[in-house]
Amino acid sequence: MEGGFMVTGEYNIIDIANLAVAIAIILAGVLSVFYIFVGGISFILSGGQEDKIKQAVHTIRYAIIGLIVTIMSVTIIKIVGYIFGFDLLSLISWAKISTLMTGVIDKIVTGSATSVPGSGTLR
Repeated sequence: MEGGFMVTGEYNIIDIANLAVAIAIILAGVLSVFYIFVGGISFILSGGQEDKIKQAVHTIRYAIIGLIVTIMSVTIIKIVGYIFGFDLLSLISWAKISTLMTGVIDKIVTGSATSVPGSGTLR
């Protein structure tokens, strides 16, 4: 690849940063939805006890706030990327994330990456 700080033979620092952002956004969204379900189950199983109901409502409230922050961060990242000419959200597809992760892990573990179709063209 031309330009950029090369981390491995096929991936530069921008690819790795894109991967980290994509994984963080996906993980935050999944955890938010998970905690909404946990709060809902806690609310159902509270048995009318005031302290358990408050705790369940707080769990649901903060999970929803986390989900809103995650959605807003995706929007802000897209706007900043557009302003500076980067496609920072290009890796938010499961196929691209798994392809890049497989290549990077193979490179780290074995010292040589397997031939991954389309690697290095993820931006």
